[in-house]
Amino acid sequence: MRTIRSWLGLDPDETPGHAPLRELVEALDGIEPARARHCARFAYLLGRVAHADHDVSPAETRAMEELVMREGGLTGDEAMLIVSLARSNQLLFGGTADYIVAQEFEKAATYAEKLALARCLFSVASIDEAISMEEETEIHRILNQLRIQPADLTALRLANRKYLPGLAKKPSSDP
Repeated sequence: MRTIRSWLGLDPDETPGHAPLRELVEALDGIEPARARHCARFAYLLGRVAHADHDVSPAETRAMEELVMREGGLTGDEAMLIVSLARSNQLLFGGTADYIVAQEFEKAATYAEKLALARCLFSVASIDEAISMEEETEIHRILNQLRIQPADLTALRLANRKYLPGLAKKPSSDP
């Protein structure tokens, strides 16, 4: 966690005006390091899908925080900080880190954890009740990197078919 503090510019002599941020960073210090890395990777991969269409809506951000909180067993503040840092890193290092983060998640996660992430990727992408082509492409890219079995991918697509491009119902323009 020392790198997070350095990145944020926090040190023991920091002024009291930054206390809420310091409390959030200190909250992450209480998380077991392997679990914190898992949650950070999870959030980063969610951010890839949310940012695929070059717009991360407030609803997508809230959904990512809720998913990280639920899947990672974190508090709301911890999830908010992890999602915020993951989004910032995704914007800063995007293409460079995308493969590395997915590869690290693939090596460290169980297949059940990978499937949980896959369901969450679809959940974030469909938050606006439609999955864009860019979001679907990014989901497929991630799930290929995680080595999700084709049968599981098909089941996920079927479960989310009403949101998929070309299959989602478009609002009627009839009066």
